[in-house]
Amino acid sequence: MGTGISRRRAVLTAGVLPVAYGTVSTQTAHAAPHRTVVYIAGDSTADTKLPQYAPEAGWGMALPVFLGGGVTVANHAMSGRSSKSFYDEGRLAPILEAIRPGDLLLVQFGHNDEKTGDPARGTDPYTTYQGYLRHYLKGARDAGARPVLVTSVERRRFSGGRAQPTHGDYPAAMRALAAEERVPLLDVQAASLREWDRLGEEGTLGVFLHLPPGVFPNYPDGVADNTHFQPHGAIEVARMVARGLRDERLLRGVRRLGEDIPDDVITWSEAK
Repeated sequence: MGTGISRRRAVLTAGVLPVAYGTVSTQTAHAAPHRTVVYIAGDSTADTKLPQYAPEAGWGMALPVFLGGGVTVANHAMSGRSSKSFYDEGRLAPILEAIRPGDLLLVQFGHNDEKTGDPARGTDPYTTYQGYLRHYLKGARDAGARPVLVTSVERRRFSGGRAQPTHGDYPAAMRALAAEERVPLLDVQAASLREWDRLGEEGTLGVFLHLPPGVFPNYPDGVADNTHFQPHGAIEVARMVARGLRDERLLRGVRRLGEDIPDDVITWSEAK
């Protein structure tokens, strides 16, 4: 795993080198003709991190490295949001104003929907969770774009040496909704659970935000976070998403799935 960390990031455009990575605004996402835009609506596991959180990284920051030319990523994921709070705060609206026929909307929520003690975020898997997700599906379809449901990436939790699921009924509820609505599903929950199990309890320390004290200026006391990712983890989750896009035949030109991607493809910027 690479250790170099750059502090510059701009447009999330795949297939153009050199390239720095960041969120494309809805006003500029379609500046180039014939360019497909992949929009991301999601939570902190996907979002674009500011420099004060480096080396924490979301998988949306790494997705462009796996996408071929002619594809742009517009990452609207936001830390702390659920399917409910993202929608209630009006964060879906700018996506739907900009999205066009042929674009994709990746929808990944679940981590914060599970916080049922918080009325602003909590949902029930088979009622309000599915109900809010339907807003995203309908909005994308009404715009002529294609919605894609993405199950939540797994946390790092082990018992008896085996990786454990942590998301309750939410992944199953999303799978059921995808089948009912005939929407493509990228089952990142299942893929990540298999991968964390393969890597093991020690091997996943380099995936998640486990940092020793005295090494990273933003974390002078170190940190042990079993939800969020270091660059290497964000890259590996983005690889799972890209593989799903290829397998579901949603995008042409998905690339580099078998390559060892250096951590320094991810950089940080004040612009979100």
